[in-house]
Amino acid sequence: MVIWFRYCTIQRKVVILRLIMTTTLIIGLLIPLLGTMLGSAFVFFMRDEMSARLQKSLLGFASGVMVAASVWSLLIPAMEMKVDSGAWSVLPAAVGFLLGMGFLLLIDELTPHLHLGTDKPEGMRSNLSRTAMLALAVTIHNLPEGMAVGVVFAGAENGVAHISLAGAVAVSLGIAIQNIPEGAIISMPMRAAGNSRCRSFLLGSLSGAVEPIGAVAVLLLASMLVPVLPYMLAFAAGAMFYVVVEELIPEASEGQHSNLSTIGFAIGFVLMMVLDVVMG
Repeated sequence: MVIWFRYCTIQRKVVILRLIMTTTLIIGLLIPLLGTMLGSAFVFFMRDEMSARLQKSLLGFASGVMVAASVWSLLIPAMEMKVDSGAWSVLPAAVGFLLGMGFLLLIDELTPHLHLGTDKPEGMRSNLSRTAMLALAVTIHNLPEGMAVGVVFAGAENGVAHISLAGAVAVSLGIAIQNIPEGAIISMPMRAAGNSRCRSFLLGSLSGAVEPIGAVAVLLLASMLVPVLPYMLAFAAGAMFYVVVEELIPEASEGQHSNLSTIGFAIGFVLMMVLDVVMG
């Protein structure tokens, strides 16, 4: 195969490389959704409700992955892209980060949603069903992850320094890994609430559908606005941090076994850091 490629014409090599990049891009955008589906499939193999110990560990793990991805794959590249600006290289990262936090805060305040394990809706008052509000809560949670995947692939596609295609795939893999426990955390309580295994799996899987949609939207937008890419990288980081600070860490630290969430956080952070450095 390598020998055949060596003797191809330049035009054919360009077509082949573009095909490889397009295929990698499509797979990279879908990997996080596959992670959610895999986690949701736990409902077919676990009879009882997920134990508090396991849930705490998984919440901590997801938090660690998201924080590491935000720092190593989004904030640091955002500053490195503006390294020629000297001390002002931090400005796009700072502004984008705050805008991302503010954007998720605004969505959280305006969108009627209901978190798992609670009976008190958040956001604006509405007559939506409990299932619809649970779905909206998950959408708010997963949107930043899709944005992060989309913006790093946009950076890699546009040849931005410090963002390689392999690094973008590493971000996608890292988010997919943290989506596995996330899918289980969503589908298992739905099964415990009386839904069938198939319905619980479907609802859990659909919770990740917003990620490739958000990734494609951000990818298209970033491709047209390359100069603001550092701001978009930091924006995605801020949005992910909001989810971690507002939802994941409080849920992981509440009640007993919070030490397990701390251990899970450390493992998730190191795993994502290693993925980014090795593949980036």
